[in-house]
Amino acid sequence: MCGRVRQTGPELPGIHSEMGATEETLARAWKAHHNGAPSQWLWCIRREPGTTRYVHDLLQWGFTPAWYKTLSQGQRPINARCEGIASSGMFRNAYKGRRCLVPVDGFFEWQKIFGDDGKPMKGKKQPYAIAMADHSKFALAGIWESWTDKETGNVTRTFAIVTCTPNSLVGQIHDRMPVILHAKDYSRWLDNIEPDPADLMVPYPSELMDMWPISSKVNSPSYNQPDVADPVREPGTRPSSEDGFADEPDLI
Repeated sequence: MCGRVRQTGPELPGIHSEMGATEETLARAWKAHHNGAPSQWLWCIRREPGTTRYVHDLLQWGFTPAWYKTLSQGQRPINARCEGIASSGMFRNAYKGRRCLVPVDGFFEWQKIFGDDGKPMKGKKQPYAIAMADHSKFALAGIWESWTDKETGNVTRTFAIVTCTPNSLVGQIHDRMPVILHAKDYSRWLDNIEPDPADLMVPYPSELMDMWPISSKVNSPSYNQPDVADPVREPGTRPSSEDGFADEPDLI
């Protein structure tokens, strides 16, 4: 899964997009997300329907199907598994015609911690920060949807991040990772010409990425300081009892 990201702005090397959000939306929702969590408003780059224009908008993280009667009617998935996304009743229409990029500086994942008995320690996990090897901004694959309040006519746009099996790096700590797109594939993902670009939803090369352990500060969505991604020990070393294992994170 992917349940927490770092996002410091809408810019993304390799693609040009224009502002699509209104000043009202910006004033209500935008801030730098050093620890972006579900239900928050994050930058997404999408192709404006009916045009060739790429825009960056603030969308709410937590996918809401258009047929929901209320925003709280049912589940609002934060992730969409690539396996079966083309046939899923929840995601297939958005995948076919409303794909987006989520520009991030990195994302976070949690590794289960095992006790002396070989079993996972309940509620205890070690958090990690994951980024590009050169720490440049990159794009996660997403899908988006518009939900309209029938009483007011107000439109809320929401999104989910697409996930796949992990590469050898992320696979050391988790069994899923977000789909990371190469810059050369941004337009192909956004233009929605192909209804099922399945070959893009694969693990990103491990050698182009970096991963390091961080403190339990990341567990609280209300903690939004740059030091949330600071390493707690040298990369490549295994967790030890001296690190103070983190409680299981709250995602919302």
